[in-house]
Amino acid sequence: MRRIILPSTMGADLSRRRFVTGLALGGAAMALGVNPLRDVSAAEALRARLGPEVLRGSSFDLRYSQTPVNFTGSDRYATAINGSVPAPVLRWREGEEVVLKVTNNMAVDTSIHWHGLILPEKMDGVPGISFGGIKPGESFTYRFPLVQNGTYWYHSHSGFQEQTGAYGAIIIDPKEPEPFTYDRDYVVMLSDWSDEDPHDVYAKLKKLSHYYNFRERTVGDLSRDIGEKGWGGMMDDRAMWNQMRMSDRDISDVTGYTYTFLMNGVTPADGWMGLFKRGEKVRLRFINAAAMTFFDVRIPGLKMTVVAADGQYVEPVSVDEFRIGVAETYDVIVEPSDDRAYSVFAQAMDRSGYARGTLTPDPALTADLPAMDPAPILTHTDMGMAHDMGGMDHSMHGGGNMGAMDHSMHGGGDMGGMDHSLHGGGNMGAMDHSMHGGGDTGGMDHSMHDGGNMGGMDHSMHGAAMGGMSMAAKPEMGSGRAGYGSARPLKHAATESGPHVDMVATNPQYRIDDPGVGLRNNGRRVLTYADLRNLHHTPDMREPSREIDLHLTGNMSRYMWSMNGVKFADAEPLRLKYGERVRINLINDTMMYHPIHLHGMWSDLETGDPMRIPRKHTISVQPGSKISYLVTADAMGSWAYHCHLLYHMMGMFRKVVVS
Repeated sequence: MRRIILPSTMGADLSRRRFVTGLALGGAAMALGVNPLRDVSAAEALRARLGPEVLRGSSFDLRYSQTPVNFTGSDRYATAINGSVPAPVLRWREGEEVVLKVTNNMAVDTSIHWHGLILPEKMDGVPGISFGGIKPGESFTYRFPLVQNGTYWYHSHSGFQEQTGAYGAIIIDPKEPEPFTYDRDYVVMLSDWSDEDPHDVYAKLKKLSHYYNFRERTVGDLSRDIGEKGWGGMMDDRAMWNQMRMSDRDISDVTGYTYTFLMNGVTPADGWMGLFKRGEKVRLRFINAAAMTFFDVRIPGLKMTVVAADGQYVEPVSVDEFRIGVAETYDVIVEPSDDRAYSVFAQAMDRSGYARGTLTPDPALTADLPAMDPAPILTHTDMGMAHDMGGMDHSMHGGGNMGAMDHSMHGGGDMGGMDHSLHGGGNMGAMDHSMHGGGDTGGMDHSMHDGGNMGGMDHSMHGAAMGGMSMAAKPEMGSGRAGYGSARPLKHAATESGPHVDMVATNPQYRIDDPGVGLRNNGRRVLTYADLRNLHHTPDMREPSREIDLHLTGNMSRYMWSMNGVKFADAEPLRLKYGERVRINLINDTMMYHPIHLHGMWSDLETGDPMRIPRKHTISVQPGSKISYLVTADAMGSWAYHCHLLYHMMGMFRKVVVS
């Protein structure tokens, strides 16, 4: 259970907050036989199970402090906002202007980013891009209009503070009536807490990327594989993984070995609690505020009707389960028909632990926990192989730089004799990387409107062999399904070669209708991106004027992350022209999920129906797959664009400039 101790200097504020909280909790406390006026500790314990405080209005004072907490039995310090982890829920109203004074009472710089909100550049809260950060002892006042409604969240964008507790929920109530009804409304915020200093976590990953993975193959796995596939089949399968120097059990970088998974700041030992009366419709606003964890969410015995994704209404879809990527939000409605408790179960994608809560008509009732699903195992599909060992270019494990060569080699041939002319001349130094006025090697426009660039090289190697592996698969970018994105041939930038990139998927597929590793064929109806259809007509029906390919790249063993093989520190800005409509193609050349977040603008996810494109602020890309979305560059200024996995972010990051 969350236990927060506030410094004595905040006593007056604590007394006021306890009084207000006590009024809000009176009914629930009495249901438990607790008189909150006589038994403050019991009332506080109940308050903790019901989630963080809700602040309403248009003017707010938020204060950062290092606050003692205890989630695991060991005392630690959290980066708390108003003395709370999670931070208070902020409840606003569409059409109003909010003013938030944020004071930094810590010894280090801090910030707040309003995740998913469309607002002026200077209010976005990203140090080094939109403002300079909030210095120790100083304050910064955010002021912006609310031009949207829905479920969002806020968090620090400074260092690793998000991992240590600096996050909270935002609810923006709509001006117009909502297209559905409900009787109760709860935030369900998921997160991951470690007693370790996040700098130590990162240092361990840099030294040994699988440090937190204790689910590697065993002798028992070997015996089972021989029994299922025979000796030859087992050897073929293991040869592929050994050649890649990768593990099919590598699902999450950081696991339950160090993480305690929280629901509204409550550990699984106690569990968050939401009350209902039989027959009521309950709205649950799920927010994944974790630093590194994807969650698979279900409520055994209840169907969930998904009504919003990333704060935007979607056509209702009934599911048993959904996977929520880091930084995503889903709103669902459930209708409990019995006077019994239901378990809200959110298991980590790698099955190393879970967060849990209880929906109940009576605080004294509890619900049985479902069994954890088996630990997922990656397949050829998850590696971008299309069921074929030849679908992956593993030639760069040794660190050789192949970037400047024409790697097409149709019909085979000797690498030493290949054409280095780059389709007609020039060398890498002479190439135009301009992107219509100023791109970079990492965020370059690969559409080749005005000639070749580093992304225009053919690395397909049809019929050739390298590293003992067949390269027979066709490197096709498009699946041929209308409305899913680009159908241009797949290109890899020269910057994707070298020791900083250990894997390149040459046959990634659009898999938006795939539930993902660990969820396929599990007997439950699982939400996929293909199920998401905007409740309203697509607001911008223009065809994109150009396309930008961004490969999500990395070297897992060295724990290096990048886009197009270029880390943020070495990258030039990705430049967009104000008002243009562009298509961004994300190609995941790694074996990890990546939730990609573009600040300041909507990402219109292409799911097959161009008339009902769902709008998202964070898009999760499966391993070895690709995904496409459209962006209308309607926000002048500089914006952050990055993977939202906290320990990937410093490399897999771009600055986007709209001018």
